[in-house]
Amino acid sequence: MTTQPELRTERLLLRPFILADAPTVQRLASDREIASNTLNIPHPYEDGMAEAWISKHPQQFRDDEFVTFAIVLERDGALIDTISLIGTISLIGAISLIRIDRQHEHAGLGYWIGKPYWDNGYCTEAARAVVRYGFSVMGLHRIRAFHLGRNPASGQVMKKVGMVYEGCQRQHTKKWGVFEDLEMYAILKTEYEADST
Repeated sequence: MTTQPELRTERLLLRPFILADAPTVQRLASDREIASNTLNIPHPYEDGMAEAWISKHPQQFRDDEFVTFAIVLERDGALIDTISLIGTISLIGAISLIRIDRQHEHAGLGYWIGKPYWDNGYCTEAARAVVRYGFSVMGLHRIRAFHLGRNPASGQVMKKVGMVYEGCQRQHTKKWGVFEDLEMYAILKTEYEADST
């Protein structure tokens, strides 16, 4: 597959990012709390970073390394589909399958939602769609995810999509000079299929 697909849920469109999204990505990702709860979002989030990040996505998809979706909110059941509005109003975050390993048929799940959109279930809704895509379309056997120990809300998303807690990697990563625990979760295709019946 050379063109990244779009995925739809009840309230969301998951689509490839476009460069017109860069100002909104920068605005949302610039929030210190977003950067604090992720491993790869820098703070401060400087001019040009969003464009550079978005520009990598098509090649990462073609190389079967990552697939990254913009999480776009539908309003009143009708998708806002003009480029200017997609880039400024309805983009609420990002979700990815990362470090895709075809030999062992697994990938990681990563996501972030802009702070104004927290506590609405959008991340769980998007994650369910991406897990389904990973198993049904990509043919993965296992999807894993982790969160910083001090961010249990992210773990709740993992549980809601059927992931099983696999343990803690104590002080596994260093964030802003502090060693942090990583809490690990995963779901197998057989578990996903059993939950879907």
